Amino acid sequence: MQETKMKNEVFPTSVFSELGYESAHFGQGQWNGVAIISRVGLENVIPNFAPTIEPDGEARIISATCGGVKVVSVYVPNGRALDNDHYTYKLEWMKKLKQHATKIAKPTEDLVIGGDFNIAPTDDDVWDITKFEGATHVSAPERKAFNSLCEWGLTDVYRDMHPEPKVFSWWDYRNGSFHKGEGMRIDFLLATKSLAKRVKSSEIDRNARKGEKPSDHVPVMITVEKK
Repeated sequence: MQETKMKNEVFPTSVFSELGYESAHFGQGQWNGVAIISRVGLENVIPNFAPTIEPDGEARIISATCGGVKVVSVYVPNGRALDNDHYTYKLEWMKKLKQHATKIAKPTEDLVIGGDFNIAPTDDDVWDITKFEGATHVSAPERKAFNSLCEWGLTDVYRDMHPEPKVFSWWDYRNGSFHKGEGMRIDFLLATKSLAKRVKSSEIDRNARKGEKPSDHVPVMITVEKK
């Protein structure tokens, strides 16, 4: 869960608890915020990056172990513009994310990193690449950072199971982008090979965008077979 936009003390822990879920939240008020919700246990919670990595000043990453699987929820910085300091921050953040993965797990262990990456790794992940000339989300350094993370030992589970192009997880609220099909795939569940082998299905719930006052993102889901 990403962009919760609330402090820890107001996160609705009791609501999830009544439904049988444990929850861990790392928030900072009206900005950012990430959470992990689990029905299979929730242990070893790490808000922010691993302790040996310089902490981020914003609430963008939380990790925990759920049912034997190490889970990381991320909200990668947007970047704003290629000449903006936030873009440099984004690239440094991605380097730290890879360091974080190496600190908490080995590529041979069960790990999934999921959330809003604010990166479209290929041209097939945007509706029209010509509309993104000189823009963030598709730049070569961003894609290199994403690929570097995957090369450590992670698989883009949805893409592996659904090779067809132009399937999106985000659409701008403006200009009827959803109905025009003008979206991007920037939300991912990246799993180590040992976990990816047990994935039975992976879906992007496009229908969630059709609801009343929906998010501009839709859920990305995987179903994993128990060991």
